Amino acid sequence: MRRPQGMMKTESARSDSVYRDWLVLVAFLVVVIATGGVLGVLNAPGAWYASLAKPPFNPPNWVFAPVWTFLYVLIAIAGWRLWKTEPRGVAMKLWVGQLVVNWAWTPVFFSLQMLWPALFVLGLMWALILGVILMAWRRDRPASLLMVPYILWVSFAGLLNAAVAWLN
Repeated sequence: MRRPQGMMKTESARSDSVYRDWLVLVAFLVVVIATGGVLGVLNAPGAWYASLAKPPFNPPNWVFAPVWTFLYVLIAIAGWRLWKTEPRGVAMKLWVGQLVVNWAWTPVFFSLQMLWPALFVLGLMWALILGVILMAWRRDRPASLLMVPYILWVSFAGLLNAAVAWLN
């Protein structure tokens, strides 16, 4: 049985759209994870950080890379979903903003060794993440929920940043 010509075009367009969506997701994952990873390597904690007094709840250094990798995956998927839903919407703009601020924290804290300004950066990041969660809630609840572990970790990171700044 032959399909009508219009039906083939629709199936082909749908297939192209799905393929494009997956390519965009891969791009989101690569950009978010690679940039975060490169910044982590370029601004790695060194002797200065090792010499700082830290609070008793400071996790071992090996915890940070897997946690951030996992969070970056969630952040990328949330961004991709927001881009698919409303690429120029407020939630997407807040998502971009929080990511830029996220990437700024590492050099401020580790390379510039500015503990209190880094805490300010974390506060701004927290506010932007909350904005993403709230703005995405109605349009794409899964994208909103994907950001929850991130804001929880950034809350902990803020407490840790504040404690390290206070102790030093």
